[in-house]
Amino acid sequence: MKKKIIIALLIVAVFSLSAVVRIKDIAKFRGARDNQLFGVGIVVGLNGTGDGGTLNSPLLANMFKNFGIPISEEDIKSNNTALVMVVADIPPFYKEGMRLDVIVASLGSAKSLENGVLLQTPLYGADGNIYAVAQGPVSVGGAEVKSSVNLQSRFKVTGYIPNGALIEKEIPANIVSDNSVTILLQNPDITTSARVATAINEKFSVKLAKAVDPASVRVQIPDAFSDDIITFLSIIEELEVIPDQAAKVVINERTGTVIFGGDIKISDFTLSYGNFVVSIKNGEIDGQEATISNLISALKALGATPQDIIGIIEELHKAGAIYAEVKVM
Repeated sequence: MKKKIIIALLIVAVFSLSAVVRIKDIAKFRGARDNQLFGVGIVVGLNGTGDGGTLNSPLLANMFKNFGIPISEEDIKSNNTALVMVVADIPPFYKEGMRLDVIVASLGSAKSLENGVLLQTPLYGADGNIYAVAQGPVSVGGAEVKSSVNLQSRFKVTGYIPNGALIEKEIPANIVSDNSVTILLQNPDITTSARVATAINEKFSVKLAKAVDPASVRVQIPDAFSDDIITFLSIIEELEVIPDQAAKVVINERTGTVIFGGDIKISDFTLSYGNFVVSIKNGEIDGQEATISNLISALKALGATPQDIIGIIEELHKAGAIYAEVKVM
């Protein structure tokens, strides 16, 4: 005998309140961006796990030559060195003398970079200029994993050097253009963009901000802050808004997980699924309106398995009864 659920729709105005966040947490200023650096270097001190000397011999020979030590490529046959690519990101406004984390990855046949040391390596920007130099001991992670099938073993030909690069040249960052700044939202949204502009205009009691598109808000710099732009930007960053988000249901069929946010509404429907008959009509369910959350609670109370719940949600989505985007992983 099929179990029947009568879910009635209670006609009331219900608003889903999202978290109140700072503009700083959902946006950044145009021009304040990271830049990528890269270089090719040599890791030494490997315990026989290097390239075998065939790939990095020319570099080593040239390095010795710079140190005033003449040596030919043929004389370098070390298994304790490895040719590596070195990469790093340099955040905006970083100055000379500040440090960056770097990642090193083997370019040759090295089996492991464990316990190796990266020799001084210049790091280049996309324009071909040197902006930092990297050097230091390479870390390849924690202890070897052997006891659990749920964890992955270390990947020993890729390493990490905390604070391993020293900035030699600052990359200029200009965030002011035509006496204005532009705020870029991390997740473009029309409503959120409008709310950011409104929050700024209400704070200064004058229309300084305009939502240009779902991703950007242009803000004029008032005369009072013409010589103190940083203070003006800090005030903007600390303003609070409620970012909007589209209703979404994420289903992971492998783990039986359903993730959803807000009060996702369900329209009237009747569905027969396995041992369940699900029906939404005008009315209520336990004094609550018909939402994904209440539907899942009702199904669980009747003993529905995660697979049953996922199957019902997927069928409702196909029928257009769920007012949200449904993503199946």
